[in-house]
Amino acid sequence: MLTYDHIDSNKRKTVFLITAFLVLIIGLGWAFSYVYDAPELLFIAVLFSSVMSLISYYNSDKITLMMSQARPVDRATNQELYRLVENLTITAGLPTPKIYIIEDTAMNAFATGRDPKHAVICFTTGILQRLNRQELEGVAAHELSHIGNYDIRLSTIVVILVGMVTLLADWFLRFSFLGRRRSRDSEGGQLQMIMMLIGVALAVLSPIFATIMQLAISRKREFLADASGALLTRYPEGLASALEKISADREPLEAANKATAHLYIENPFHASIKSRDSRGFFAGLFNTHPPVEERIKRLREMNLG
Repeated sequence: MLTYDHIDSNKRKTVFLITAFLVLIIGLGWAFSYVYDAPELLFIAVLFSSVMSLISYYNSDKITLMMSQARPVDRATNQELYRLVENLTITAGLPTPKIYIIEDTAMNAFATGRDPKHAVICFTTGILQRLNRQELEGVAAHELSHIGNYDIRLSTIVVILVGMVTLLADWFLRFSFLGRRRSRDSEGGQLQMIMMLIGVALAVLSPIFATIMQLAISRKREFLADASGALLTRYPEGLASALEKISADREPLEAANKATAHLYIENPFHASIKSRDSRGFFAGLFNTHPPVEERIKRLREMNLG
């Protein structure tokens, strides 16, 4: 397995998906402004979503930790965990992130923040209690790879784009009933009707497409973090074994929700969403994580010699 080739491929695909996001937003905005001849409304919608996204961007770690009911730990309160993370960050050349713990017996972990200097890594008490040191190092290295690869920033950017698409789509549908439209004449009436139908179709389908793109980026970044984490520890079996144990744990994580599910190392809703049992293409589109069997297989095929 040529790990670096896979990393480059994933980066190219991510650029493509983000470009598709931008095209989707531009298409929706153009249809909105054309049908209603109201560019000022589009400006207000984009400005509002941008301001709200900036607020969320600079406070994403605090918001996520509050939603997850996580508590901070440091060298004094959990010396063993702190040293484990600190040693890996030294190897990776990263600043030591803040470390948090979620009081939950389910096994999971995630990283958040806008960049390595403002990063957070969070573990559940369940994963700390039930993984051995090598497995826990694999999980920590995976999350540190998300930080080092700027996946945490990418995830925030994608969330911003999804929010903008959803907001514009909602505005378009509302104004289809309440807003003004361009005046119709005998020559432009049919074109106006066609544009109206296209606009409504974009408004209905855009949030769905945006969500699919968001989940696709999340899935591809998990493969990249797996590979980078294995390179960091030089022991792919540690992470592979950890993923086996985490995926076998069918207890859902109570602190997780749909907004934060993609952050975790494995789907936190094991009981309700059995992603590894999904075989259909359509079902796979809405999974927040790639099939765990494929992740384990790739890890065990890695050749670090």
